[in-house]
Amino acid sequence: MSMDREARRRAAIRFIVCLGIVSLFADMTYEGARSIIGPFLMEKGATATEVGLIAGFGEMLAAGLRYFSGRFADRTRAYWTITIAGYGVNLIVVPALAFAGNWQMAALLVAIERTGKAIRGPARDVLLSSVTATVGHGWGFGLHAAFDQAGAMVGPLLMAAAVSETHRFGPAFLRLAVPAVLALGSLLAAEWAYPVKGEPPAAEAQVLPRVFWLYVAAAGVLASGFVDFPLLAYHWQKNALVAPAAIPLLYSGAMGVNGIAALVFGRLFDRYGIGVLAAGTAISLAALPLGFLGGFGGAVAASACWAVGMGAQDGSLRSGIAQVVSMTNRGAAFGAFNGVYGVAWFAGSAVMGMAYDHSIAALVGFGMAMQASSAVFFLALAPRLRAAGRAR
Repeated sequence: MSMDREARRRAAIRFIVCLGIVSLFADMTYEGARSIIGPFLMEKGATATEVGLIAGFGEMLAAGLRYFSGRFADRTRAYWTITIAGYGVNLIVVPALAFAGNWQMAALLVAIERTGKAIRGPARDVLLSSVTATVGHGWGFGLHAAFDQAGAMVGPLLMAAAVSETHRFGPAFLRLAVPAVLALGSLLAAEWAYPVKGEPPAAEAQVLPRVFWLYVAAAGVLASGFVDFPLLAYHWQKNALVAPAAIPLLYSGAMGVNGIAALVFGRLFDRYGIGVLAAGTAISLAALPLGFLGGFGGAVAASACWAVGMGAQDGSLRSGIAQVVSMTNRGAAFGAFNGVYGVAWFAGSAVMGMAYDHSIAALVGFGMAMQASSAVFFLALAPRLRAAGRAR
């Protein structure tokens, strides 16, 4: 390896780590909140259907609005400004959940927080993808995801300690103001240190390739069958399978598994391609019967399986887009991908939330069938993605 190439590799890793630190604090904030939002909504009077709809609608906003923010990022090339604005929303909204007087107000704040995630997502991913090719897209995105999940592991621990002290979910959200401030401060420092990293020159937008849209469709099928953790936590709380303070501990452990899985599947993606996601999906679909039909042991195992599936997605899905779409159009590509993914997630969450109130077996069967179908879809697409990556 030449010195010039080694220097570029070191610079790329430093940049990924800088954005990783930002995501570490940001995930402490919103994943800490997510770990208790299901029981918190139940405490405020929401039903299982309402929890499913709130969680699914929030994810739809987080992903669906990226279609527009991604196109805006490509048009303006203001990647840093857009990213900072999106992270800034967390600073205000997440701690405000402590003051929500009813589940409707809490649902509104969840929606606003997810909107902030939608604003920053494509712009940040373009910044990352500009350097991940130097170290391998799978490894680069996997490394960033590992920082994500380190924060996602610590945030629920903060919530577990807070709930143990107060025996209430609401006041715990105030503690998340600290990592929210640290996330924004770290991002401003990263922008100062790397003011132009990942800012590609303007170019005429190109049509997204057909294989990209097939890839998006496969991801949509996967999203529709992937259960929300808040719905799992709702079930455990309702049936007294897990103590209230232990629910964020389970989520914290899941985030640790998620981070490790993202690194592993990122490396595997660089070597074998998107087909490795099928293996991760085969593990994640087991979370449904374990989580909804088992006892405490099933809840623990479901958390681990769910986390492996999330890690497989974190290490593979964005990498596949970077593999087949050029830099000039990646903001739109990330946005379109997440838009479809979010709508599919909402639809699946709504179906599973409503099914919960009528037939848990139907919920489990639906989720497993959709995830298994997506695994077959990704395996069929693997050769075409490799060919598109070589041709680009």
